[in-house]
Amino acid sequence: MDRPLLSQRATLVFLLAVIGGVTAGVLTALAGEGTPRSVLAGLATAGLSVAFFDRLIAAETAGCREAAGAGAGEAEDRG
Repeated sequence: MDRPLLSQRATLVFLLAVIGGVTAGVLTALAGEGTPRSVLAGLATAGLSVAFFDRLIAAETAGCREAAGAGAGEAEDRG
């Protein structure tokens, strides 16, 4: 098996979601809430972060592709 289990994009999305979830859980615990509420806050944040970062990274890559395509078209029009 030579191919990776997840793509780089998927790995980045999941990593950012885990970091966000852990951060939310720790901040909730430091705020004085109990352990169950802290865990639920972390899991909820991680779950919502997956969709957020997926769209955020998809928007960034689409913008880069459009910019690269527009630059190539301008060079052809000038010639």
